[in-house]
Amino acid sequence: MVKQSARWLTVLAIASVMAAVSGRHVAQGEDAQSGKQRDLALEHGRETVKMLDDVYKTAIVLITDKYVHSEDDLPAGTAFIALFNAVKKKGWHEVRLLDATGEPIEANNSPRDDFEKAAIAAMKSGKDYYEKVVTTDGKRTLRAATSVPVVMKKCVMCHPHYEDAKQGEAIGALSYSIPLRDK
Repeated sequence: MVKQSARWLTVLAIASVMAAVSGRHVAQGEDAQSGKQRDLALEHGRETVKMLDDVYKTAIVLITDKYVHSEDDLPAGTAFIALFNAVKKKGWHEVRLLDATGEPIEANNSPRDDFEKAAIAAMKSGKDYYEKVVTTDGKRTLRAATSVPVVMKKCVMCHPHYEDAKQGEAIGALSYSIPLRDK
């Protein structure tokens, strides 16, 4: 069990480092072909979501595949909630695991606000991505959500009430809040 915990911590540490490299300075720019203003901060925010999503989902699938063998094993989702809390505490960005089944394992995984509710509705209608730019206290933030689909049979081990889910069907989402660095 200690050896397995050490492996989890190693994977989580790698994912945390990958998440930390997401910040860099961007501003507004002009598109060379159209002459229109480009929102480089928003483009960077979208690129950051794409990178983080790839890192997080690759890691969670690897952990589930290699280390989750029975219902007694620590669910990968639980480990990633701990990682997401650590990333937020360090001030990098916020990411939450959202339930799309209507029967969350943890009540805290239920959609909290209008954005997350709309994102889950979009995922349940077959969309893989949903976004909105919001301004809070004069600072822009990209709110984005990506679907968490069933990618292997083990996915429903922790979601027995959703055992009839088909491969590719969204059973959740990752909800990101990425500060946009306008200047």
